[in-house]
Amino acid sequence: MRPTRADVERMVVALFTLNAGLDRARRQSPGAARLSVLQALLGREGAHPSDLAETLQVSPSLVTRHVQSLEEEGLVAVAQDPADRRSCLVSLTPIGREEVRRLQEVGVTRFESFVAGWDAAEVVSFTRLLERLEFDKHEAGERERRRSRRPRWADGEKPGRVRVPGGRRTPAEETTP
Repeated sequence: MRPTRADVERMVVALFTLNAGLDRARRQSPGAARLSVLQALLGREGAHPSDLAETLQVSPSLVTRHVQSLEEEGLVAVAQDPADRRSCLVSLTPIGREEVRRLQEVGVTRFESFVAGWDAAEVVSFTRLLERLEFDKHEAGERERRRSRRPRWADGEKPGRVRVPGGRRTPAEETTP
């Protein structure tokens, strides 16, 4: 059975409420911005600050301030980019990797408290649904992008044809087979 519009509206409100609460907590947490930069560096040998800004969807100047602070703490290393001496590469230090692990552990512990009254099957089911929602959201976006790149006549509208509400044919079309 397909969800009703009211079902979808209720889901949207719940998701927006959850997201707003997580954003609020992230802004109030002193370690959240640090963790974001450190996580963005995981699995990378080195990243340009501009790439980090794009990944995190923040201004380059904000990334620069965070990187300077993290470098002072010994969590990241900044080195000149050998391919472009005008640029630098940022990478995690061993201490930075340990800090990522520690901060992730704090986050997981916090979420464990959120679902402390849940049964394991509920956590697994909720995770599966969130992953499915993310996948379906991505697929819908891809379909919309493909559709917006197609010429209008690809959807049945021929150049020079006038669309008539209700799918009726124009008088000129009625005489053509």
